[in-house]
Amino acid sequence: MDETEEEGQLADRIVVGIDGSGPSKAALAWAAREAKLTGLRLTAVAAWSFPTSWGWTPPPLSDYDPEQDATHMLAQTIDEVLGPDPGIELETMVVEGHPAQVLVHQSESARLVVVGSRGHGAFAGMLLGSVSEFLTAHSHCPVVVVR
Repeated sequence: MDETEEEGQLADRIVVGIDGSGPSKAALAWAAREAKLTGLRLTAVAAWSFPTSWGWTPPPLSDYDPEQDATHMLAQTIDEVLGPDPGIELETMVVEGHPAQVLVHQSESARLVVVGSRGHGAFAGMLLGSVSEFLTAHSHCPVVVVR
């Protein structure tokens, strides 16, 4: 139980996971509408990590920066979906880690978590991606999966 629950108050934010995919853009639009309706803050979260592989791989390029790439993708997605003035209190977070784990951690201090049904890397035709499936099983608050 987090501090806000101990004090008898609910968290005052909605968390939305963004990876730049079409379903995550739909999730952002849905979460922004919900934030407007409820007056809650919206926190848009992008997770990043260094790619892992088995065996020998060449060293990363000197200008390779996955955190910067995630930051750029998040800003571009927000601008595309919500425009320059979203009309809500909006904060962004770019966090190192696996998206499922990052969003579960963020759910500890959220009233609601919103994700797309599948993001980049999902097999075509799947109803749920691995992140949305993990989140629905492990979140500390309600989850909306936008299809």
